[in-house]
Amino acid sequence: MERKITSVAALMGITAIILGAFGAHALKKQLSVEQLGSFETGVKYQMYHALFLLFLGMNTFLNEKVKKTVFQLVVFGVFFFSGSIYLLTTKQITGVDFKFIGIVTPIGGVLLILAWSVLFWNVWRSKR
Repeated sequence: MERKITSVAALMGITAIILGAFGAHALKKQLSVEQLGSFETGVKYQMYHALFLLFLGMNTFLNEKVKKTVFQLVVFGVFFFSGSIYLLTTKQITGVDFKFIGIVTPIGGVLLILAWSVLFWNVWRSKR
């Protein structure tokens, strides 16, 4: 499980850097300041959670079940939260109105909160 988590963390970090550079350079002239700020929020949360997964993969006192649960919550949370933000903010470029997926963004946020909550709960009740 550690190898899988660490690999996904690295992939998530790589794509966050690529998307951040894309936003800073290619999208700067295409998006409004507000849209660019939202896109950057998606990138930041993706990178924060790539680092979170890196920590999770290297953690030695959580059991495999907890790691798997947190891992899945983070992956789906980032996909829904950041992914929906990327789609919603690039409407001008893609020509596709993704407004219908706007409900997915807060669901992704809730999944991320749950991931951190599961980590907190399991560390808190740990006897180590």
